[in-house]
Amino acid sequence: MEQAMGAVGSATDSWNAARRLVELAWEERERCTLPETREAVESVIAALDSGALRCAEPSGDSWQVNAWVKKAVVLYFPMRAMEIHEVGPFQFHDKMALKRNHAEAGVRVVPHAIARYGAFLGRGVVMMPSYVNIGAYVGSGTMVDTWATVGSCAQIGADVHLSGGVGIGGVLEPLQAAPVIIEDGAFIGSRAIVVEGVRVRREAVLGAGVVLTASTPILDVTGPEPVEYRGEVPPRAVVIPGTRNKAFPAGEYGVPCALIVGHRKESTDRKTSLNEALRTHAVAV
Repeated sequence: MEQAMGAVGSATDSWNAARRLVELAWEERERCTLPETREAVESVIAALDSGALRCAEPSGDSWQVNAWVKKAVVLYFPMRAMEIHEVGPFQFHDKMALKRNHAEAGVRVVPHAIARYGAFLGRGVVMMPSYVNIGAYVGSGTMVDTWATVGSCAQIGADVHLSGGVGIGGVLEPLQAAPVIIEDGAFIGSRAIVVEGVRVRREAVLGAGVVLTASTPILDVTGPEPVEYRGEVPPRAVVIPGTRNKAFPAGEYGVPCALIVGHRKESTDRKTSLNEALRTHAVAV
């Protein structure tokens, strides 16, 4: 027990030291050339790749954003030189290495799927031809379907389905406060877009073509009066694209919003409740 506590304390001290160096380099960029700074940043990227660190992590019912980890990701780019990478007949010219050792990690990666080094893929993840950027976390059993993209530092939970062409935004350009968070068991329909730190809570369903930004009104229309959310989709909500009228100097026009039209049942398992919700509400996926 004492040995275990000592190991935890040692790891905490190590990350505290790395954090201090990263924060100093963030304020004084000339420090990026120092060996100890490079070592600290590279250790953070390696920990992101293995899942030992995350850019954001669950904390009770909320999420804790580890801003210093995100800063390390940004600082890593200028430390890297452009290189040519040969993969069979394909050639890449980039600063970042590709993620490796998928078989050992229990991940299926279909050609031409690409995950960058510094992204974490949990056991049982399936990547169809798709893209996962540095700093992202993809939980176990998740499907990243064809041409879906997972942006830098985005947090994708376990048993999530990102359907074809889904766009999950990143946080590096520009550096934003919070990454996009898709919690366990969520289903994101084809060509849906989630950006600007929006949080899709557990087992929610987004229909095809839903676009969510931090300012997108998310209206629950299942009751007698609409209830408005912004930046967060409630647990098990079933969401479709919508519009609502807004007055402008030139007249009244429909502007995009998202509509909560129902909820997945808690009384049935995930697969059954998902299929039921899709059928009941005629949600295009």
